[in-house]
Order: sequence, then C-alpha cells, then structure tokens
Amino acid sequence: MKIVSIVGARPQFVKLAPVAAVLSDSIHEHVIVHTGQHYDVRLSDAFFTGLAIPAPKVNLGVGSASHGVQTGAILAALDPILSRERPDCVLVYGDTNSTLAGALSAVKQQVPVAHLEAGLRSFNRRMAEEHNRVLTDHSADLLLAPTRKALRHLAAEGLAARSVLVGDVMADICMQIREMVLANEGPGLPDGVTSTSPYLLATLHRAENTDAPERLARLVAALGRLPVQVVLLAHPRLLARASEHGVQLAFGAIHVERPLSYSSMVAAVLGSAGVITDSGGLQKEAYLLERPCTTLRSETEWTETLANGWNVLVPDPDKLEGPEWAAIATRPAPATRPGAHYGDGCAARRVVHALERHVA
Repeated sequence: MKIVSIVGARPQFVKLAPVAAVLSDSIHEHVIVHTGQHYDVRLSDAFFTGLAIPAPKVNLGVGSASHGVQTGAILAALDPILSRERPDCVLVYGDTNSTLAGALSAVKQQVPVAHLEAGLRSFNRRMAEEHNRVLTDHSADLLLAPTRKALRHLAAEGLAARSVLVGDVMADICMQIREMVLANEGPGLPDGVTSTSPYLLATLHRAENTDAPERLARLVAALGRLPVQVVLLAHPRLLARASEHGVQLAFGAIHVERPLSYSSMVAAVLGSAGVITDSGGLQKEAYLLERPCTTLRSETEWTETLANGWNVLVPDPDKLEGPEWAAIATRPAPATRPGAHYGDGCAARRVVHALERHVA
C-alpha cells in the first residue's frame, strides 16, 4: 500500500508524527508532501526534527496568501505530484487549506481520500476551518473520527457508512512526549520566566481575534491586566497583525515568546498554572495534560474539554469585570480528573489498520 500524507501546518505535523511512526514499522510506502503553508522554522522544520518525522519528499513552498489564493496554489501544485506518485490513498489531516486542497486534488484524480480528524464541528460558518472540515468530509472516501461525538456529527450528515472511530492521534503523541518530559527533564520554564510565581501559557492567532485592530487590542489588554505572568507564544500571524495594527504585545503581565518545539510546548504547559488560547489543538493538549484552559472563542470543536470546567469559553474578556476575568483565567484545576475521551494512545495504529481495510 502506498500512502501520500499531505500536511502544511503545525497541528498537522503533530498528527502526522504517530502515523508516520507506525507506517515506518510497516511494509507500506509512505510519501510525505509538505505544502509549505507554515514555513517558519519554529512552526515547520523544528517539528519534523523534534518529533522524528521523516523528511518530506516534496515541499511545495506555497507560503502565505489569502485563503482562496493559498488553497488554489496548493491544489495546482499537488496535481502533478499525485499524478506522478499514483498512491493507493491520500491521507489529509485536520482542517487547514492544505487539508481541503489535498482532498480536492485527490478526488479530481480519482484517488481515494482518507480524512484524519473527521467529524469535528464548531457550527461557526464564519470560520475558514469549519468550511474546510465540512467540504473535506463530504469529499473523502474514509472518515477517521477522533471521538464518538465526531462520529455522531458524521452520521447526522449522512456519512456514517464511510466513518470509523479511531481515537485521537494527538493524544498518542501528547502522552508520549509528556512521559518523556517527566522522565528526563520535568516541566520547563520558557525563556525569561521566573519560577518564583505562577505563569499562564497563551496563544492567539485566529483571524477573528487578530484581523480587527480593536479586537486584538482588547484581547492583549485583557491578557496584560492579569495578576500573573502570561507567556504569549507569538505565532507569525499574530506578530504581523500586531505590527500592522500598531498593537504592543509586550504589555503589562505579558512576556512575548516565539513558538516552541512540541516537546518544549508540552513541558511549558506542564509547568504552567493554566492555558489561554484560541487554538483547537492547545485546548485539547491542556486537557490531556490536566491544566485548566480558557478559550478566547464562543465555541469549540472539542466539546469534551468543557466537562467539569477544564475548559471555559470566554468570547470577549473585555466585557467581564476585571476580578471576574482574572478569576476565570487563573482558576485552579478542577477536582475531577479529565475523562478518557480521546482514546488510549493507540489511535495511529487504528488509522493504519483502517487504511489497510479500505484499500483492500
């Protein structure tokens, strides 16, 4: 069996790692195509090296652009690659422009498509990621669902016959790295952060939070007003928008850091008192690592994380009174431990078995 994996962004590299490890120990041929959607070294090369992912056979180098231009560029560049490789199946991951373009390119060439992390829904049609998820699911031949709720979403859309529950591959790698960190290094502190007081780890990158100057300024101000250190891992998109809008990120309690390697990020979450984010992946990683998360959105695809207050949605902290916002963001971990909603650490093996059955 020949599988082509199409990835392009940091969360996809994390999902790719356990799948690539299982395929490396199999008789199957695995070709990795990197679209270049994320091209910053800290968001790309460091993940391949740090997670021991085989080097991509092809890097399309598409770079940044509007959603339509970027998706079109990936689609055009993939056509000759898939025509040359002639895979038995194309595997796409998550919900980025690379996901949708990979699925479309394969469908147009009548190559079977499998979608890993199928069935997630925010039900927010303003999100580009939501369109990518829905369109990819309805194009794909095999839908690899991470949770029972995702499986129910697919069934509600008439896609049950194509769907398989495999668990969450991000849980595989997150648990593996957690054990490595605890065994070898222990929880880590990001550069410039002192251990004398607690800190919160924060990310902010979604278009709805960064594209409008007023919205971005309000969110940065809310982070800066918190009574504990806030380590803001600044995605290139955030840095670009902050510069463009004249928003000073290093404000009040905020300590600005560049994105971390995956193992360093896991160590930083373990060392933190909690997480503030608009990232889907980091919400789930905080849950798996048993740190309370505050999500700067009105909805989440990972609704399981909301149980018992492990994750709390705060669409606009500026609308909360100061003490109320601080109380939410700095709340202690719940007494009840997180549930095992995301599998047992063997999702990648189930993914490969599902691909084998589908191709056969």
